[in-house]
Amino acid sequence: MTNEQQRAAVEAILFASGEPLEISRIADALDIDAEKVRALLFEVGAQLDNRGSGICLLKLGSKYQLCSRVEYAPQIRAVLDMKKNIPLSNAALEVLAVVAYNQPVTKAYVEQVRGVDCSGVVSTLCQKGLLEERGRLDLPGRPLLYGTTPNFLRCFCLSSLSDLPELPEKINDEEIIGSEDEIDSSQGEQIRNFFQADLEKTIAGGEE
Repeated sequence: MTNEQQRAAVEAILFASGEPLEISRIADALDIDAEKVRALLFEVGAQLDNRGSGICLLKLGSKYQLCSRVEYAPQIRAVLDMKKNIPLSNAALEVLAVVAYNQPVTKAYVEQVRGVDCSGVVSTLCQKGLLEERGRLDLPGRPLLYGTTPNFLRCFCLSSLSDLPELPEKINDEEIIGSEDEIDSSQGEQIRNFFQADLEKTIAGGEE
């Protein structure tokens, strides 16, 4: 295959998938190395941007996905007869922010930060595809660990978790979100307030 054909194949694979794909999967499909796939992905993204396409290439951690551009969301919703997104509740925003900055974490950790039960909120965020299980902690009871998903990155226009904004200073200059012995519910509230503007952009579904 020529370079142009390989680039077209990468675009076709991403379009047909509809889900974020690892570079390794694309490389296996085309029988080329990962570095070549990265170069092809860069070319695909650049071409879409240069021609002002309504489609863009997103990097979501170690995965890539083709998506419609956010500025055309109103028109897409009109055609698909989609209802306007209902923002997440303050509780869901707070839980999501705590997990995003400290993952992987247990539900007990999140509950210690917030000071209330979080079972329902965590379950809802998992159903929305914003949180996922990340194995179990090697402690008595083997509690589940949770982390954010590629969908979380896509919804908040992040390429990786390193793009998250820095946390503000905690009141009285104490450290923010350290070990489980150092956290308290006021930290969770501060994170929620700081992060709220970004966490209401494009999440689909109802409110917990």
